[in-house]
Amino acid sequence: MENSILVRDLCKRIPDFTLDRVSFQVPRGRIVGFIGENGAGKSTTIRLILNELKKDGGTVELLGRDPADPAARRDVGVVFDACNFPEVFTPLDVEKVLAGVYPAWDGGAYREYLKRFALPERKQIKTFSKGMKMKLAISAALAHRPRLLILDEATAGLDPVVRDEILDLLLDFIQDEEHSVFFSSHITSDIQKIADYVVLIHQGKIVFEEEKDTLLDRYGILRCGKNTAVEPGDYIVRRETGVSTEYLVRDRVAAGKKYPKAVADAASLEDIMLFYIKGEAS
Repeated sequence: MENSILVRDLCKRIPDFTLDRVSFQVPRGRIVGFIGENGAGKSTTIRLILNELKKDGGTVELLGRDPADPAARRDVGVVFDACNFPEVFTPLDVEKVLAGVYPAWDGGAYREYLKRFALPERKQIKTFSKGMKMKLAISAALAHRPRLLILDEATAGLDPVVRDEILDLLLDFIQDEEHSVFFSSHITSDIQKIADYVVLIHQGKIVFEEEKDTLLDRYGILRCGKNTAVEPGDYIVRRETGVSTEYLVRDRVAAGKKYPKAVADAASLEDIMLFYIKGEAS
Protein backbone atom coordinates (compact mmCIF):
# COMPACT_ATOMS: atom_id res chain seq x y z
CA MET A 1 0.00 0.00 0.00
CA GLU A 2 1.32 3.45 -0.89
CA ASN A 3 1.96 5.85 1.97
CA SER A 4 1.04 9.50 2.23
CA ILE A 5 3.53 9.88 5.09
CA LEU A 6 6.50 7.63 5.77
CA VAL A 7 8.66 8.35 8.82
CA ARG A 8 11.74 6.29 9.63
CA ASP A 9 14.06 6.68 12.66
CA LEU A 10 13.19 10.36 13.03
CA CYS A 11 15.24 12.10 15.72
CA LYS A 12 15.20 15.58 17.19
CA ARG A 13 16.96 16.86 20.30
CA ILE A 14 15.73 20.05 21.93
CA PRO A 15 16.22 21.29 25.51
CA ASP A 16 14.66 18.83 27.98
CA PHE A 17 13.20 16.62 25.26
CA THR A 18 14.32 14.07 22.68
CA LEU A 19 12.33 12.59 19.84
CA ASP A 20 13.92 9.15 19.70
CA ARG A 21 13.97 7.16 16.42
CA VAL A 22 10.30 7.65 15.64
CA SER A 23 8.93 5.46 12.83
CA PHE A 24 5.40 5.05 11.45
CA GLN A 25 3.37 5.40 8.26
CA VAL A 26 0.12 6.93 7.05
CA PRO A 27 -1.26 4.70 4.27
CA ARG A 28 -3.01 6.37 1.37
CA GLY A 29 -6.78 6.33 1.74
CA ARG A 30 -6.72 5.94 5.52
CA ILE A 31 -7.15 7.99 8.70
CA VAL A 32 -4.31 7.59 11.19
CA GLY A 33 -4.78 8.83 14.74
CA PHE A 34 -1.69 10.08 16.56
CA ILE A 35 -2.24 9.96 20.32
CA GLY A 36 -0.25 10.65 23.45
CA GLU A 37 -0.23 12.90 26.47
CA ASN A 38 0.61 16.59 26.21
CA GLY A 39 4.37 16.92 25.74
CA ALA A 40 4.76 13.41 24.30
CA GLY A 41 6.16 14.71 20.99
CA LYS A 42 3.11 14.90 18.72
CA SER A 43 3.51 18.53 17.65
CA THR A 44 7.29 18.21 17.30
CA THR A 45 6.80 15.23 15.00
CA ILE A 46 4.30 17.13 12.86
CA ARG A 47 6.60 20.16 12.58
CA LEU A 48 9.39 17.86 11.40
CA ILE A 49 7.08 16.20 8.85
CA LEU A 50 6.19 19.65 7.51
CA ASN A 51 9.87 20.69 7.41
CA GLU A 52 9.26 23.45 9.95
CA LEU A 53 12.02 22.04 12.15
CA LYS A 54 15.38 20.64 11.12
CA LYS A 55 15.67 16.98 12.00
CA ASP A 56 18.77 15.52 13.67
CA GLY A 57 18.38 12.14 12.01
CA GLY A 58 16.06 9.83 10.12
CA THR A 59 13.97 10.30 7.00
CA VAL A 60 10.54 11.68 6.13
CA GLU A 61 8.59 11.23 2.91
CA LEU A 62 5.55 13.42 2.32
CA LEU A 63 3.38 12.15 -0.54
CA GLY A 64 6.44 10.35 -1.86
CA ARG A 65 8.58 13.49 -1.85
CA ASP A 66 11.02 15.31 0.38
CA PRO A 67 9.02 17.62 2.72
CA ALA A 68 11.18 20.52 1.51
CA ASP A 69 9.70 20.13 -1.98
CA PRO A 70 7.08 22.90 -2.48
CA ALA A 71 5.10 20.55 -4.74
CA ALA A 72 4.52 18.22 -1.79
CA ARG A 73 3.34 21.02 0.50
CA ARG A 74 0.84 22.26 -2.08
CA ASP A 75 -0.99 18.94 -1.79
CA VAL A 76 -1.17 19.08 2.01
CA GLY A 77 -3.82 20.83 4.08
CA VAL A 78 -2.75 21.69 7.63
CA VAL A 79 -4.91 22.69 10.60
CA PHE A 80 -3.38 23.51 13.99
CA ASP A 81 -5.12 24.02 17.33
CA ALA A 82 -5.80 27.69 16.61
CA CYS A 83 -7.02 29.71 13.63
CA ASN A 84 -4.06 31.85 12.60
CA PHE A 85 -5.78 34.18 10.15
CA PRO A 86 -5.75 37.89 11.09
CA GLU A 87 -8.69 38.71 13.32
CA VAL A 88 -9.73 41.65 11.12
CA PHE A 89 -10.11 39.37 8.09
CA THR A 90 -13.43 38.04 6.91
CA PRO A 91 -13.76 34.59 5.29
CA LEU A 92 -13.84 36.36 1.92
CA ASP A 93 -10.53 38.09 2.76
CA VAL A 94 -9.07 34.68 3.59
CA GLU A 95 -10.12 33.42 0.18
CA LYS A 96 -8.51 36.38 -1.62
CA VAL A 97 -5.17 35.63 0.01
CA LEU A 98 -5.19 31.84 -0.32
CA ALA A 99 -6.48 31.84 -3.90
CA GLY A 100 -3.26 33.61 -4.83
CA VAL A 101 -1.14 31.06 -2.97
CA TYR A 102 -2.67 27.77 -4.11
CA PRO A 103 -3.06 27.14 -7.86
CA ALA A 104 -5.73 24.49 -7.17
CA TRP A 105 -7.86 26.77 -4.99
CA ASP A 106 -11.57 25.95 -5.46
CA GLY A 107 -13.69 28.97 -4.59
CA GLY A 108 -16.93 27.08 -5.13
CA ALA A 109 -15.93 24.35 -2.70
CA TYR A 110 -14.78 26.94 -0.16
CA ARG A 111 -18.13 28.71 -0.19
CA GLU A 112 -19.91 25.35 0.10
CA TYR A 113 -17.90 24.64 3.26
CA LEU A 114 -18.77 28.08 4.62
CA LYS A 115 -22.44 27.36 3.93
CA ARG A 116 -22.23 23.87 5.46
CA PHE A 117 -20.78 25.33 8.67
CA ALA A 118 -23.04 28.44 8.66
CA LEU A 119 -20.03 30.77 8.60
CA PRO A 120 -20.89 34.34 7.55
CA GLU A 121 -18.70 35.40 4.62
CA ARG A 122 -18.47 39.08 5.49
CA LYS A 123 -18.09 39.08 9.28
CA GLN A 124 -14.67 39.61 10.83
CA ILE A 125 -13.03 36.55 12.33
CA LYS A 126 -12.71 38.31 15.70
CA THR A 127 -16.50 37.94 16.08
CA PHE A 128 -16.32 34.15 15.62
CA SER A 129 -16.45 31.59 18.42
CA LYS A 130 -13.56 29.14 18.77
CA GLY A 131 -15.61 26.46 17.06
CA MET A 132 -16.39 28.76 14.14
CA LYS A 133 -12.71 29.66 13.79
CA MET A 134 -11.71 26.00 13.61
CA LYS A 135 -14.42 25.32 11.02
CA LEU A 136 -13.02 28.21 8.97
CA ALA A 137 -9.47 26.85 9.25
CA ILE A 138 -10.58 23.40 8.08
CA SER A 139 -12.67 24.89 5.25
CA ALA A 140 -9.65 26.83 4.03
CA ALA A 141 -7.40 23.77 4.33
CA LEU A 142 -9.77 21.69 2.21
CA ALA A 143 -10.54 24.33 -0.41
CA HIS A 144 -7.20 23.96 -2.21
CA ARG A 145 -8.00 20.28 -2.88
CA PRO A 146 -5.26 18.60 -0.79
CA ARG A 147 -4.52 14.89 -1.00
CA LEU A 148 -3.39 14.78 2.62
CA LEU A 149 -4.90 16.56 5.62
CA ILE A 150 -2.81 16.98 8.78
CA LEU A 151 -4.54 18.12 11.97
CA ASP A 152 -2.75 18.94 15.23
CA GLU A 153 -5.20 19.10 18.15
CA ALA A 154 -7.78 20.71 15.84
CA THR A 155 -10.71 19.56 18.01
CA ALA A 156 -9.18 20.52 21.37
CA GLY A 157 -11.40 22.75 23.47
CA LEU A 158 -14.43 22.40 21.20
CA ASP A 159 -17.85 21.27 22.34
CA PRO A 160 -19.01 17.77 21.36
CA VAL A 161 -21.43 19.03 18.68
CA VAL A 162 -18.73 21.01 16.84
CA ARG A 163 -16.26 18.15 17.18
CA ASP A 164 -18.79 15.76 15.68
CA GLU A 165 -19.34 18.08 12.70
CA ILE A 166 -15.59 18.19 12.07
CA LEU A 167 -15.26 14.41 12.34
CA ASP A 168 -18.08 13.97 9.82
CA LEU A 169 -16.22 16.26 7.42
CA LEU A 170 -13.06 14.17 7.78
CA LEU A 171 -15.01 11.01 7.01
CA ASP A 172 -16.43 12.69 3.91
CA PHE A 173 -12.94 13.73 2.84
CA ILE A 174 -11.58 10.20 3.11
CA GLN A 175 -14.27 8.76 0.82
CA ASP A 176 -11.86 9.60 -2.01
CA GLU A 177 -9.31 6.81 -1.69
CA GLU A 178 -6.55 9.16 -2.88
CA HIS A 179 -7.02 11.17 0.30
CA SER A 180 -5.46 10.56 3.72
CA VAL A 181 -5.75 12.11 7.18
CA PHE A 182 -3.13 12.31 9.92
CA PHE A 183 -5.00 13.40 13.04
CA SER A 184 -3.06 14.24 16.18
CA SER A 185 -5.17 14.55 19.31
CA HIS A 186 -5.22 13.78 23.01
CA ILE A 187 -9.02 13.35 22.74
CA THR A 188 -8.98 9.61 22.23
CA SER A 189 -12.75 9.36 21.76
CA ASP A 190 -12.43 11.38 18.53
CA ILE A 191 -9.69 9.08 17.27
CA GLN A 192 -11.72 6.02 18.27
CA LYS A 193 -14.67 7.22 16.17
CA ILE A 194 -12.89 7.70 12.85
CA ALA A 195 -9.34 6.30 12.72
CA ASP A 196 -8.28 3.23 10.76
CA TYR A 197 -4.88 3.04 12.48
CA VAL A 198 -3.56 4.40 15.77
CA VAL A 199 -0.01 5.45 16.64
CA LEU A 200 0.81 6.04 20.33
CA ILE A 201 3.79 8.20 21.26
CA HIS A 202 5.06 8.54 24.84
CA GLN A 203 8.07 10.56 25.99
CA GLY A 204 9.35 10.93 22.45
CA LYS A 205 9.14 7.23 21.52
CA ILE A 206 6.57 5.27 19.54
CA VAL A 207 4.87 2.74 21.81
CA PHE A 208 2.76 1.05 19.14
CA GLU A 209 1.40 1.40 15.61
CA GLU A 210 -1.72 -0.72 15.29
CA GLU A 211 -5.04 -1.12 13.48
CA LYS A 212 -7.75 0.47 15.59
CA ASP A 213 -10.11 -2.46 15.20
CA THR A 214 -7.44 -4.85 16.46
CA LEU A 215 -6.93 -2.69 19.54
CA LEU A 216 -10.63 -2.52 20.34
CA ASP A 217 -11.57 -6.08 19.38
CA ARG A 218 -8.71 -7.95 21.03
CA TYR A 219 -7.11 -5.87 23.78
CA GLY A 220 -8.70 -5.91 27.22
CA ILE A 221 -8.35 -5.20 30.91
CA LEU A 222 -7.99 -8.16 33.25
CA ARG A 223 -9.14 -7.25 36.77
CA CYS A 224 -7.85 -9.58 39.46
CA GLY A 225 -8.08 -9.84 43.21
CA LYS A 226 -4.91 -9.53 45.25
CA ASN A 227 -4.62 -13.30 45.50
CA THR A 228 -4.59 -13.93 41.74
CA ALA A 229 -1.11 -14.01 40.19
CA VAL A 230 -0.85 -13.26 36.46
CA GLU A 231 2.27 -14.48 34.73
CA PRO A 232 4.49 -11.69 33.30
CA GLY A 233 4.23 -12.98 29.73
CA ASP A 234 0.43 -12.81 29.83
CA TYR A 235 0.10 -9.04 30.09
CA ILE A 236 1.60 -5.86 28.65
CA VAL A 237 1.42 -3.48 31.61
CA ARG A 238 -0.30 -3.50 34.98
CA ARG A 239 -1.45 -1.04 37.60
CA GLU A 240 -2.52 -1.35 41.21
CA THR A 241 -5.81 -0.09 42.62
CA GLY A 242 -6.93 -0.05 46.21
CA VAL A 243 -8.56 -3.47 46.03
CA SER A 244 -7.22 -5.18 42.90
CA THR A 245 -4.57 -5.36 40.22
CA GLU A 246 -5.48 -4.50 36.64
CA TYR A 247 -3.62 -5.84 33.62
CA LEU A 248 -3.70 -4.69 30.03
CA VAL A 249 -3.71 -7.81 27.84
CA ARG A 250 -3.46 -8.28 24.06
CA ASP A 251 -6.09 -11.04 23.95
CA ARG A 252 -8.84 -10.59 26.52
CA VAL A 253 -10.68 -13.77 25.50
CA ALA A 254 -7.61 -15.96 26.03
CA ALA A 255 -6.75 -14.16 29.27
CA GLY A 256 -10.29 -14.64 30.57
CA LYS A 257 -10.10 -18.37 29.89
CA LYS A 258 -6.70 -18.76 31.53
CA TYR A 259 -7.69 -16.72 34.61
CA PRO A 260 -11.39 -17.59 35.18
CA LYS A 261 -11.47 -15.92 38.60
CA ALA A 262 -10.60 -12.58 37.03
CA VAL A 263 -12.89 -10.25 35.08
CA ALA A 264 -11.83 -9.61 31.46
CA ASP A 265 -13.35 -6.38 30.13
CA ALA A 266 -13.05 -4.61 26.81
CA ALA A 267 -10.64 -1.67 26.71
CA SER A 268 -11.30 1.72 25.13
CA LEU A 269 -8.56 3.59 23.32
CA GLU A 270 -8.25 5.88 26.33
CA ASP A 271 -7.86 2.87 28.63
CA ILE A 272 -5.10 1.48 26.45
CA MET A 273 -3.25 4.80 26.29
CA LEU A 274 -3.45 5.36 30.05
CA PHE A 275 -2.22 1.84 30.80
CA TYR A 276 0.83 2.28 28.59
CA ILE A 277 1.61 5.72 30.02
CA LYS A 278 0.93 5.06 33.69
CA GLY A 279 1.25 1.30 34.04
CA GLU A 280 4.17 -0.90 35.05
CA ALA A 281 5.54 -3.09 32.25
CA SER A 282 5.69 -6.87 32.65
